[in-house]
Amino acid sequence: MKKLFWAAPVLAMGALGLASCEDMAGSGGSGITAEMLLGAADDNANWITHGRTYSEQRFSPLDKINAGNVGELGLAWFADMDTARGQEATPLVIDGKMYLTTAWSKVKAFDATTGEPLWDYDPEVPGETGVKVCCDVVNRGLAAWGDDLFLGTLDGRLVSLDRDSGEVNWEVVTVDQDMAYSITGAPRIIDGKVIIGNGGAEFGVRGYIAAYDVEDGSELWRFYTVPDGTEGDDAPEHLKAAAKTWNMEVLAGSDAIGGGGTVWDSMAYDPDLNLLYFGVGNGSPWNQAYRSPGEDGTGEGDNLYLSSIVAIRPDTGEYVWHYQTTPGETWDYTATQHIILADMEIEGKTRQVLMQAPKNGFFYVIDRATGEFISAKEYIPQNWAKGIDENGRPIFNPEARIDKTGKPAIVMPGPLGGHNWHPMAFHPGEGLVYIPAFEAAMAYAPEADWKADRARGFNVGFDLGAGDLPPDLNVRREIYGTVKGKLMAWDPVAQEARWTVEFPGPWNGGLLATGGDLVFQGNSSSEFAAYNAASGEKLWSFAAQTGIVAPPITYTVDGEQYVAVLAGWGGAYAITADGHMINEQGPVRNISRLLVFKIGGEAVLPDVLTLAEIPLDPPPSRAGAETIALGKVKYARYCAVCHAPAAVGSTELPDLRRSGTLSDAQSWQAVVHDGILKDNGMASFATSMSKDEIEAIRAYVIQRANEDKALEAADKKGGAKKVARR
Repeated sequence: MKKLFWAAPVLAMGALGLASCEDMAGSGGSGITAEMLLGAADDNANWITHGRTYSEQRFSPLDKINAGNVGELGLAWFADMDTARGQEATPLVIDGKMYLTTAWSKVKAFDATTGEPLWDYDPEVPGETGVKVCCDVVNRGLAAWGDDLFLGTLDGRLVSLDRDSGEVNWEVVTVDQDMAYSITGAPRIIDGKVIIGNGGAEFGVRGYIAAYDVEDGSELWRFYTVPDGTEGDDAPEHLKAAAKTWNMEVLAGSDAIGGGGTVWDSMAYDPDLNLLYFGVGNGSPWNQAYRSPGEDGTGEGDNLYLSSIVAIRPDTGEYVWHYQTTPGETWDYTATQHIILADMEIEGKTRQVLMQAPKNGFFYVIDRATGEFISAKEYIPQNWAKGIDENGRPIFNPEARIDKTGKPAIVMPGPLGGHNWHPMAFHPGEGLVYIPAFEAAMAYAPEADWKADRARGFNVGFDLGAGDLPPDLNVRREIYGTVKGKLMAWDPVAQEARWTVEFPGPWNGGLLATGGDLVFQGNSSSEFAAYNAASGEKLWSFAAQTGIVAPPITYTVDGEQYVAVLAGWGGAYAITADGHMINEQGPVRNISRLLVFKIGGEAVLPDVLTLAEIPLDPPPSRAGAETIALGKVKYARYCAVCHAPAAVGSTELPDLRRSGTLSDAQSWQAVVHDGILKDNGMASFATSMSKDEIEAIRAYVIQRANEDKALEAADKKGGAKKVARR
């Protein structure tokens, strides 16, 4: 019989050396204090930090909305956003006011009961920053301290805002803006320190996490996650240890890139142990044969601290322990996915554990005091490893190590993982972790003569065009039909699923668990739903008119319980998948909107306007095969990350097959080479490609558009039979 305990420890203020509540609260002691953050589990009215508590469980004991009355839940109010891009933020609610971030790092404040807008802030991120981001121009949220809010912007700034007015207190640049760094994650605050990481591993940067003073933004410490190839005697011990696991000559060479290891999302904090935990991302490039080759030219070394969970002291940034989920990773298997802390009884002993379901498909339970491996079990099908040994190290499948074989392979999961950034939730009463999981493989093929490009290139070391879907629409539908989405209720002690809800497509939203025996989740079928936490039975749903990827929250004002979620289709899968084949309901639209619900809510969404799609009407394909082949290679590296592989077109960003510039080489060059649309997010690629290479991309897109025009015509005549989804 297992017992589970809710980990929400509150340490005495003096033991952490913290200032008094009045000193930290700002004006009149009314702001967010260290004591409030430590005791957030007991604050049922508000949602004051990203995961509700430092343990990041995303569980609220609120039960006025429950399994018995959730069928009466209705829309209380909504607010349209002014950015038609992916929405991934977790709102904060403090004393009846809601604060949230949207795409392009904008911030908005509302009355949490009526939806009345209070203020908004636009950091005016340069549009050309968009090409420095692998996975949409999203932002996942804010941190609160005193009377201020803290935001990381897409272009790498940390900004302090007055919570009452939205006015800027200060801002500092936290990254080298000449490189492809970005920030999409939410900061955390511990004892007056704002902690934030960054992204950009795919573009060749070196990852780190850093702490800044809440008062003025001065940097207090910085923790690098990978060596830079020049570590000397004065380097921190953790980097000296890491250097032994890399090919340092390559890492320090003139053609080297940053190694990767960016800290772009998950963090959690245990105040009793005074440990901050964070997840580390993938290598740069993905292919270890280029990143850290051995004497035989194949991948070698564990490459610490890639794909690792790391524990440090938040006051100094001192390394304490690490656990690497994927040593020598070569598939983009980040460990930046959501981290949850809890205390639970395992084999008759109460353990302080850390839980994570990273991209690689295994669910891990780790001792959070020591980093000791406790258990791991695959939560989705995978074929890169034959299992995890007793020491917590994967037993690699040699056929999946493309960096060593040099041969193409279809590997499960692919680079989107079995679980991506979308937050999980933990229900202490049920002892279950709810995982927004999915199944999606990828064909990895080494790219010959690969060279790094820090300016604009997607630095993966694989041929991104090798896995293009075949032109046959029937085959494409069948392949998309194998990509599955799941809501899994995972028992972390037994390491097995208690129940599973299947979805017609992947990339479903983050989760919220409540004391009302409910689990809330949005999905790619444009639905927001509530499930029974014990059985998975769907109890209620709402037609949201757009795909939902963000996680919900819940709060109370004057005793009334609300549930809120930021809706708006977007993110990595949304911008790289064929927008017409994501699920059987048809194309998933982006309608960026905040939705707030309560029992008896009677608000109604406006009708959805029908949008006429621009027809496929490309010019004839007259370029030679060699030119088109070159264009395919360049498109895969420089264009596919935003405009989808094989130029199939998403529903969020422009479908290049339908672009008016296809018929005009001069206009195409003006956009791609000259950057006339940089303010819209389309920066110049003149530093990465010649005009001839850019013209070759146009030739490739023209050829693809003609192929698909013919296939669409045949499909309309019944020439391609639709394949039912499983």
